[in-house]
Order: sequence, then structure tokens, then C-alpha cells
Amino acid sequence: MIKNYRMVLEYDGSRYDGWQKQGNTEQTIQGKIEHVLERMLGQAVEVHGSGRTDAGVHALAQVANFHGNTGMRPEEIREYLNQYLPEDIRIKTVEYVAERFHSRLHAQEKTYLYQIEMGKKKQVFERKYIYGLFKELDIDAMERAATFLIGEHDFKSFCANKKMKKSTVRVLKQIEFKQQGSRLLIRFTGNGFLYNMVRILTGTLIEVGLGQRKAEEMKKILNSKDRNEAGFTAPPEGLFLEQVCYKE
Repeated sequence: MIKNYRMVLEYDGSRYDGWQKQGNTEQTIQGKIEHVLERMLGQAVEVHGSGRTDAGVHALAQVANFHGNTGMRPEEIREYLNQYLPEDIRIKTVEYVAERFHSRLHAQEKTYLYQIEMGKKKQVFERKYIYGLFKELDIDAMERAATFLIGEHDFKSFCANKKMKKSTVRVLKQIEFKQQGSRLLIRFTGNGFLYNMVRILTGTLIEVGLGQRKAEEMKKILNSKDRNEAGFTAPPEGLFLEQVCYKE
């Protein structure tokens, strides 16, 4: 009997071309998981992720689901996957879910974490997971800028896909700033995010923090619906998909 399985996984995206399977590369998270599942089940499998993280972006708790016919228990599936997946991908949990559950379509809220090093040099063993800005930021100014971004807006200016046909309206529920020594952590929570949206928001807020823009410019950027008006795209290594929430 075919069942629907939900899994929560973590991965280091450093050497991957993103989550989504692509024809021109075998280095995708989705592709690696499907390859192992197909060997385990002896049938074609499609794994649906809650979101398509970009090349170089990491996940602490990506959620995905797949349908399969097997006598193996969820815990045995988890152990099999972890045995054969590369060391930079780990399945944390596998469980049965309702037949109609879809990890992307049913996601209510996501939180992304972006890490910035403001000090002179990155810590050696964390260098692949933090953006080395190496400059002090005015966090108060960044927090002021963030207030203009909270709520329901058309975030077209913060989307790297210029040919986007679907709605670019999203609800950004919270932007939280936390300083830990010379490190700045920024958390973005919303009902969904556009292509490169978190990285462009981060880049724009960094420009405010460096005094290159005023906080009040966020209103003008949103109203312009023009990607060229927003700031630079912050690099992928500082970004983590931290949490995905569902209505249980």
C-alpha cells in the first residue's frame, strides 16, 4: 500500500547546486535523496521540499514528503537514508502523514536565519556558514528599516526572478536582530519567500547598517516594484532555512 511520508532533514549546502533537481547537474539535495529512495523502494520517487533553497544555502530543518510502497517502518527508512546519503545531508525524522499532505503547499510559515561576521576574521570552523562582512553595522538603523518591511507587501523589488508570472505579494511577520559578540544574526519569518528574497532583504538592510541608505528608503523600494532599487544579494553561505511550520 502506498503511504505518504514526511521527513525533516538538515544539510550543508556548500557543495550543492541548491535543493531542486536540475538536468545539468547531479549535485542537488533533492536528487541525492531521490536516488537513495529509488534504490531502497525499487521504484521512481518524487520528493517534495517545503522550499527550493539556492545553491550554497543550508538547512537546519527542511521539511519534505514523498509517496512510497514499502514494508519498512519510518525509523528503518530514516536509518537506510542516513546510511547511504552523503555526510553533509542528514535525515532527522521520518513519519507517516495524511495522504493529501504536501510539504510546500501546506507550509504556513517559514523562518530563515542569516549570519554576518562584523569582526576582523571568521572563526575557522564556521567560515562556510557565515558571511564575512568585517565591518561594524548600525543595528538600530537596520531595525528601523525592518519596520517598513513588516506586513503584507508586494516584494517584487526583492525578487531575483524578473520574469515572475505569479503574485509577488507575501506577508513578512517578523525580522529579528540578535548580536552575539562580533556576530549579527537576522531571522526572517513569513508565509513564504520569493527567489533570493531573504538574501536581497539582507543585502539591503546591510546597506542601511553601513550608512549607504536611509531606513525610510524601504517604502520607496517596495513601491517601485523594481529589483534595481533594492540592495545587493547577500552571499548564500550565511543563510539557513531554520524552521517550517504547519497547521497540525
